[in-house]
Amino acid sequence: MESTRQSKVSRLLQKDLGLIFQQEGRNLFGGKMISVTTVRISPDLGLAKVYLSIFPSDKSEDTLEVVRMNTKNIRRLLGARVGKQLRVVPELAFYIDDSLDYIENIDNLLS
Repeated sequence: MESTRQSKVSRLLQKDLGLIFQQEGRNLFGGKMISVTTVRISPDLGLAKVYLSIFPSDKSEDTLEVVRMNTKNIRRLLGARVGKQLRVVPELAFYIDDSLDYIENIDNLLS
């Protein structure tokens, strides 16, 4: 079960990472729209699992690799935003959130 502190830090990271992807996405990711759907943080606040929704989803694996290559830069930008609120900026691990594709597939099967 997630503590109150974990949920507050998760929401903070989700909001700030969303802004970073919105502002830096044009330069780094070639116009792909990336949104942060969920952030799950470890109990010691040292690791954050960030789930991303990438549109268009046809080359989402390639885009995820570009995001993973730029993890240090993203963490630095995040540290500049949350440096006054967190003692240590957590390590970031990025994953694809394919729940929207799954919902679309189920919807197509039902039609």
